[in-house]
Amino acid sequence: MNILFIVDPLASFKIKKDTSFAMMREAQKRGHQVSACEVPHIQWQRGECVKAQVQDLRLTGDATTWYEVTASREAWLKDFDAIIMRKDPPFDSEYFYATHLLSQAEREGAKVFNKPEALRNHPEKLAIMEFPQFIGPTLVTRSASAIKAFHAEHKDIILKPLDGMGGMGIFRVGADGMNLGSIIETLNLDGAQSVMVQKFLPAIAQGDKRVLIIGGKPVPFCLARIPQGGEVRGNLAAGGKGVAQPLNDNDRAIAESVGAVLAPRGLLLIGLDVIGTHVTEINVTSPTCFQEIFDQTGCDVAALYIDALEAAVKAA
Repeated sequence: MNILFIVDPLASFKIKKDTSFAMMREAQKRGHQVSACEVPHIQWQRGECVKAQVQDLRLTGDATTWYEVTASREAWLKDFDAIIMRKDPPFDSEYFYATHLLSQAEREGAKVFNKPEALRNHPEKLAIMEFPQFIGPTLVTRSASAIKAFHAEHKDIILKPLDGMGGMGIFRVGADGMNLGSIIETLNLDGAQSVMVQKFLPAIAQGDKRVLIIGGKPVPFCLARIPQGGEVRGNLAAGGKGVAQPLNDNDRAIAESVGAVLAPRGLLLIGLDVIGTHVTEINVTSPTCFQEIFDQTGCDVAALYIDALEAAVKAA
């Protein structure tokens, strides 16, 4: 297959832990041609199909100069056997517009994973609200008074922006309400921006688990991202320590239930964030942790993903 990866700049990859790199490596290992582009390289002109300036790659196996560009060319997206959308958040207006261009490419015959319409319909913070049976007390609002009422009820809360990633902009406010007013002002911009508020889950001390779902099926191991020092965030980008562990029965049951609903909508790869017994986010843009799980357990998540991709392309 000829596979196009839509990613952040290749120079920004940290290949020891980058999941997109792990996918590329496994694809090339199987004889597939790997190409890459960035979102700004995609364009659609009147009377033409959606196209992009792409680079055909050869992964070298070298830790520093890890790829060679074998060709730079303009290509119709419909001419690739599979397109893997792996642009990192934030899900801003440019990301939103990119999904519309990819939807047009689909109408022309392209096969895009995850499906652009599904990316638009499942913002990573808001997507959990479809599954109230799996989440803790949660509020999405622009109202400062509603946030204060939520705090008065639950005492210990987490506040975060809807478009954050890697633990960015997450605040914890305890029973004393210290700095709640200023945090609300910072996050909701005087009512101009929505905020997600959740009851604090003490089980974060045991880790914020990344549970992966591929083709609707749970990967048998997750990565528990454990906060370090006095930090409340377990995100690896915020200094959390990643510890791979087998799924417990509750993790598996949640993943099977969520996967059964979301995979048929065109979400080939899903990353659940689970604290204790509660889902806190559903990641669909560029879920990670493939390499950390493989390094610690030997479970080849990239191989599971390319298996599912090949099957999905064949089915399509």
